[in-house]
Amino acid sequence: MGSLEIPRKFYMVKGKGDAEYKLNAFDKALLNAGVGNTNLVRLSSILPPHSQEVDPVMLEPGQLLTLAYSSYTSNVKGELIAAAVSVAIPQDPNLNGLIMEHAGPGTSEEMQRIVIRKAELGMEYRGFKVKEIKSISSEHETVDIGAVFAAVVLV
Repeated sequence: MGSLEIPRKFYMVKGKGDAEYKLNAFDKALLNAGVGNTNLVRLSSILPPHSQEVDPVMLEPGQLLTLAYSSYTSNVKGELIAAAVSVAIPQDPNLNGLIMEHAGPGTSEEMQRIVIRKAELGMEYRGFKVKEIKSISSEHETVDIGAVFAAVVLV
């Protein structure tokens, strides 16, 4: 069995949407984030060593897109919901970093605090010193059925 290429570049995206059905709200959030016409391949939370942040890249329709993400949908009208992801980058570029996710009722700021803390703890468990932690979040007040989405895309 051959090995797959390890992605060494990443970027972060966020989106939100509201629709009549849960799946349509999620789809609108993906479209809003710029990844709605791809096939998402969900990853766990490891950022490969030597990864560099880049600007979002052009995506082809139907492309397999590897990412770690958080999402949340709600049908409670007027509910404030948010999704966030963080990336912890180690001081030693030979070590892997971490991607952490969290979503639910609440504000973007609350979700970002949680994902940053999760990243700090995960790096601490590994004994890795942190160079930097980046985060992104999406927030939405539900009108019909609302969805929020935040992701770290690995390319």
